[in-house]
Amino acid sequence: MRLGLFGGTFDPPHLGHLILADESRSQLGLEKVLWIVSGQSPLKLDRELSPVEARIEMVQAAIADNPHFVLSRVDIDRPPPHYTIETLKILQKEFPRDEFYFIMGEDSLRDLPKWREPQEIIKRATLAVLARPNPSGRKEREDPKGFADLESKIPGVSSRVVWVNAPQLEIASSEIQKRIREGRSVRYMVTDEVRRVIEERRLYQ
Repeated sequence: MRLGLFGGTFDPPHLGHLILADESRSQLGLEKVLWIVSGQSPLKLDRELSPVEARIEMVQAAIADNPHFVLSRVDIDRPPPHYTIETLKILQKEFPRDEFYFIMGEDSLRDLPKWREPQEIIKRATLAVLARPNPSGRKEREDPKGFADLESKIPGVSSRVVWVNAPQLEIASSEIQKRIREGRSVRYMVTDEVRRVIEERRLYQ
């Protein structure tokens, strides 16, 4: 079975997350997509996060109507720091027969050399990367210069990347937080269910 792994702080989960996850599922023939709610990223220790249970509640609200989406607590139920390679090792014990597709944005692909054991990561999972549009509006599936640099640091990485074509919405969790603090609307940026959780918990106030 093909299993998608979609990790993030999801603070909050927004429509861009949902579109990328669903397009990955559809285009790559994934049976399920695990939404892996992460704790503090070792690369973003200066970032303050909402309480983990609030983020879990928001993810559950966001994915409740999609039977292909499943919440995973693999990171938050173990002590930090949470490294992707350790997450993969744990999940492979839980799903030993499944083929993993690690869903990420292009910025994460560029940062991959900074991750712990990137060579081992690409052995354990195919990287499903959101393709960026070029000026003509088409999606780029090759970046020779970028891959040359990545290949020099992580040999074989280009053969472990598959591109996902999905609408790119200019939505960021940090922008949503900022708009809420300023009393501005975030309708159509998050689902109504997520918005209700934010309001009930008074998040980002």
